[in-house]
Amino acid sequence: MDYKELEQVLDNGKSQMIKTILVVDDKANMRTLLREYLTEEGFRVIVADNGRNALYTARQDKPDLILLDIMMPEMGGYEFMRIYTRDYDTPIILLTAKLEESDKVLGLELGADDYVTKPFGMRELVARIRAVLRRFDRSADAGAEVLRAADITLDKGTHAVTVAGNAVSLTPTEFDLLAILMSAPGRVFSRQDLLEAVQGIAFEALERSINVHISNLRAKIEPDPRNPRYVETVFGVGYRFCLLPPGAE
Repeated sequence: MDYKELEQVLDNGKSQMIKTILVVDDKANMRTLLREYLTEEGFRVIVADNGRNALYTARQDKPDLILLDIMMPEMGGYEFMRIYTRDYDTPIILLTAKLEESDKVLGLELGADDYVTKPFGMRELVARIRAVLRRFDRSADAGAEVLRAADITLDKGTHAVTVAGNAVSLTPTEFDLLAILMSAPGRVFSRQDLLEAVQGIAFEALERSINVHISNLRAKIEPDPRNPRYVETVFGVGYRFCLLPPGAE
C-alpha cells in the first residue's frame, strides 16, 4: 500500500465540509472505536447495531456514507442493502470478516461501492471513505458538464442520468463508470483502466468487481441487459460505450 497516497487523500479531505457517516455493526466495541476515530478525523458519526435499526436511522438522518457490517442479528447487511438501495443511492462500504470472493461480489451486486475486510487499519479505512466520498462529490466540482451519447444524458452537476427521457438512479460507482465510458464513445477501456479510475487510489481490489458494477449498470440503463445496446463487452479486453445498436454498421 502506498501511504503517501493515503496521506494525500486524508489531507485533501480535511478541508471539506463535515460529512455524516452511519456505522452499522452489532459489536459495541467496534461502534465505539469507529465513532471515536472518525469523529477525530472530522466526521459526524451516527451508529446502529443492526440492519433494522439502521433503516430507521438512515431514513431520518440521511448520512453521506454508510459503513455496513454484513453479519448481524435481526437484519444483516445484505438484507439492509436490498431494502435501502431501492430508494437511496447513499455510498456504502462493507465491513466484512468473510474472505470468500463470492461474498464480496454479492455485496457489490447489491450496490456496495467498496469493501474492507476485517481486521483493517483505521488509516486505510479513512482513506477509503474519503475516496468514495470524493467520487460521489466529484460531479459537484465538475460544474454543469453534461454528457450526451445515443439517447442517454448524464449531468455531472446534478448527478442525474436519463435514458430515453426516463430518469435512472445510479450508485456513485455506476455513475462514474457510465461517465467514463460516455466521455469517449467507441474507446475500449480495460477492466484495470476502469478499476483504477473509479477507485482513485491503489488499494487491493477485485478486477472482477468491475464486471459486477457493469452488470448492475446494464440492468438499469439497457432495454435488454442480456443484449446490451450501450455498454458493449469487447471480449478479452474490456468495455466501451457503443453509439450504434447491436449489429449496425
